[in-house]
Amino acid sequence: MTKQRKAIITGAADGIGWALARRFAAAGCRIAIADIDGDRAAMRAAELGDGHIGLACDVAEEASAAAAVTAAAAALGGIDILVNNAGIGDTHLPTLEQDIGHFERVLKVHLNGTFLMSREVARHMTGSGGAILNISSIAGLGGLPRRNAYGAAKAGIAQMTKNLACEWAGIGIRVNALAPGYVGTALVKTLEAAGRIDRGKLERRIPMGRLAEPEEIAEAGWFLCSPAASYVTGAILSVDGGWQAFSDAGDASRP
Repeated sequence: MTKQRKAIITGAADGIGWALARRFAAAGCRIAIADIDGDRAAMRAAELGDGHIGLACDVAEEASAAAAVTAAAAALGGIDILVNNAGIGDTHLPTLEQDIGHFERVLKVHLNGTFLMSREVARHMTGSGGAILNISSIAGLGGLPRRNAYGAAKAGIAQMTKNLACEWAGIGIRVNALAPGYVGTALVKTLEAAGRIDRGKLERRIPMGRLAEPEEIAEAGWFLCSPAASYVTGAILSVDGGWQAFSDAGDASRP
């Protein structure tokens, strides 16, 4: 009989995190949605059906992260998978106008959050193995102007992924990361409507000529956490339609 795996996914009330939660639940996992909006997390868990739970959690705060992991392990009967998806955006302001308080908050949510959740979940995985999936970004692999805090945070997540993978391989914990490109989430659509991003320009820069759908990121994430990736650890998988691979002049694609 196949073991039913238990997964905790942070920032999973919306966007990529919600797509990940749906995909993992479809694969038979019991899900703990940990989100800073506890009410919305509970609502999303109810949408997934019986056996899933929603938890309020600020991953940047040590006590909150530890409490959420303890509650998830107790409710689910253990934790086999962690997805560190929670994050916040940066301001896109010119560097000379960037505020150190927001800079530090971006680093704290992404880096501290990934570290704290991974450390706490690993305590429950020790001896039984498991899989941790971190969410990096194209912003952590290449240079994007004005994206100082976000880029530094995502680059740090990519490096932390490799460090933890090497340290924990011997106890059966695999640690990998996704590096998504631009994804057609509700947030991106809001930024487009506000004139903060030019979708057409982005699509021309992507060799595949379009933004990803959240479900496509979720499929790649499930692969890295599934038995199909049993010999994969320390990997940073670009899911970006060819963005990182392209280095020619001009547009990467045409309408």
